[in-house]
This record gives sequence, structure tokens and C-alpha cells, in this order.
Amino acid sequence: MAGDQTPRPSGGPDDTPTGAGQGWTALSYLIGGMLVWGFIGWLVDQWLDTGGIATGIGVVLGMAGGIILVVRRLGTPT
Repeated sequence: MAGDQTPRPSGGPDDTPTGAGQGWTALSYLIGGMLVWGFIGWLVDQWLDTGGIATGIGVVLGMAGGIILVVRRLGTPT
């Protein structure tokens, strides 16, 4: 029957999470940025044999990028 179905949540890509979801989203942006850019820095270290400098720079850039994403996506309430 059409009336017996439960409505589905309307979760779109532009929806901001509420409550604990915002914390997990912020944490995943920060950790993900550090891991991805740290790995890219590690690859550059292996390629240029710089002794870990590029890995440190990559981690710092990843943290900065993660902070920028958190502020853009979660910083302004609607």
C-alpha cells in the first residue's frame, strides 16, 4: 500500500550533518587530509631523497587543507 511506506531521508550532497555527525565529518577531513598529503609528501621524499622534509610539509599542508574544508562546510550554520 502506498500509505504504509516509511519516508526516506532526503540526504543530498549539500546537506550539513547535525550533532555528532559534524564532529565525525570534521575529524575525517583533518585525518584524511593529513594522510593523503603526508603520503604524497612521502612519495616525493622517496623520489628526491630529501630525508623526510617533504613528508612533514605534506602533513602540515594536509592539516591546513582539512581546516579549510571544515570551516567551509561546517563553519557557517544555516
